[in-house]
Amino acid sequence: MHRLGISLYPEHTTPERDYAYMELAAKYGFTRIFTCLLSVDKGADETIAEFADFMKHAHDLGFEVAVDTNEHVFERLGASPTDLTPFEKLGVDIIRLDGHFGDYGDIMLTRNSSGIKIEFNGSGMLPIAMLAERGADKRNMVTCANFFPEPWTGMSEERFVELTAMYHNEGFQTAAFVSSQEPKTFGPWPVFAGLPTCEDDRRRPIDLQVRHLIGTGLVDDIIIGNAYASEEELAAMAAVDLTRTTMRIDFADGVTEEERQIVALSHTERPDCSAYLLRSSMPRFIYRDKSVPARDAGTDTFHRGDVLVVNDNMAHYRGELHVAKRDMPNDGTRNLVGRVPAEELFLIDYVRPENPFGFVTE
Repeated sequence: MHRLGISLYPEHTTPERDYAYMELAAKYGFTRIFTCLLSVDKGADETIAEFADFMKHAHDLGFEVAVDTNEHVFERLGASPTDLTPFEKLGVDIIRLDGHFGDYGDIMLTRNSSGIKIEFNGSGMLPIAMLAERGADKRNMVTCANFFPEPWTGMSEERFVELTAMYHNEGFQTAAFVSSQEPKTFGPWPVFAGLPTCEDDRRRPIDLQVRHLIGTGLVDDIIIGNAYASEEELAAMAAVDLTRTTMRIDFADGVTEEERQIVALSHTERPDCSAYLLRSSMPRFIYRDKSVPARDAGTDTFHRGDVLVVNDNMAHYRGELHVAKRDMPNDGTRNLVGRVPAEELFLIDYVRPENPFGFVTE
């Protein structure tokens, strides 16, 4: 099951603002909080005292809280791989390791008696499956990719997919970050250019960032890296269909109400997929005895991203929905009902054989 999350950085703001943001996110179904102890330069007692109310408020609202740590944070708090007492007092649910403690230390961390999950850095090639074979408790092992405050340094699509697929295929829960586009957001460090995992997501609308990560089929939890996202952004994330790859469609002039209804159906790519188009066949059974009159598309060639419906000129397949993957001739058997916007064309490549897909029409 996918979960949505927010990030908070209490050392840079006030409890009142953080709690109001928690409550707003909870209203939209968010259930994860990420926070960072790397940038907190205080001892154990002071840190525990300051985070006590934060943790209580978060838990009262149903959030699971992850804290970013490394060896220096452990040393400052007086913790070790075999003694997580300070983190137990903090009440954290997940300890994220920005570094690690060697094989033995990492194994012992996962064997803590408090059931605190250990979140490994998903932006590196760590042998955590091997650790599980050597005694680490896989039930307490999850992964989360880095975020990248500095522009142009975020992960490439290829590397992100490569690493996340490795952990996903090994059965570990995965998480990654998206970024608010609000102008005055912040993170743990004095850099203010967004906090995504993938560089290509840095400037995309937040719902498209989420639909990108869902489209990969590799990410379980999606967390906003910077604070504070707007209520409109929280609502946009909450409205994303997390069960399938979805693309926006700009409807063509002259599209009929019946064609809109075909677009709104649940679609599935065929197992015997074409190099030229996505093909959703089920609508043709609905429209077997109905009419889809042919309309002039005004072009001799359909282009990548064109959304098409088979018309009466090929009655046996009438009602099928197609999405062009590449240029193909218009032979008069398909009506042009809309187009996937240029900035979302990459999502077409995420629709795999026999996988569901759909459209965002608002």
